[in-house]
Amino acid sequence: MVKEKPNSTRIYDKDGFRRRAACICVRSDAEAEVLLVTSSRRPELWIVPGGGVEPDEEPAVTAVREVLEEAGVTGKLGRCLGVFENTEHRHRTEVFVMTVTKELEEWEDSRSIGRKRQWFSIDEALDQLALHKPTQQHYLMQLRHSKTNSASTNSTVASPAASPTTA
Repeated sequence: MVKEKPNSTRIYDKDGFRRRAACICVRSDAEAEVLLVTSSRRPELWIVPGGGVEPDEEPAVTAVREVLEEAGVTGKLGRCLGVFENTEHRHRTEVFVMTVTKELEEWEDSRSIGRKRQWFSIDEALDQLALHKPTQQHYLMQLRHSKTNSASTNSTVASPAASPTTA
């Protein structure tokens, strides 16, 4: 079942790319496990929760809203991993890291379209994303890269320069 959003307005940037936001949801500060959700179009496949930025909404707010709607989780929003470009679908997604503090038993998409969520190791998640959303693999690669950089510099925030737009 495809998720319909009749009242949503698609927002585009100056280059004509649709603006999106997403969260890599992690279980702990170790960032060893990430939460994926089933695709609304292909429920046997897994994706990173995220969606379109609404009018007058900051991407961080979008990311938190989408994670609650799609994965039924809340938590502590952390660093931004960067803006990732998908030239095929003409969208740019600002991706954040969220440490999950609460998992709801039922949530909007679990009730309306039967969406499921599951924790994966980074390697397992990369394998799952390769099947349906290979562009989202870049989010996890940047998560690993930024975690390594922050550990080596004792910083918890990735530099914007370390978060290039990727195709």
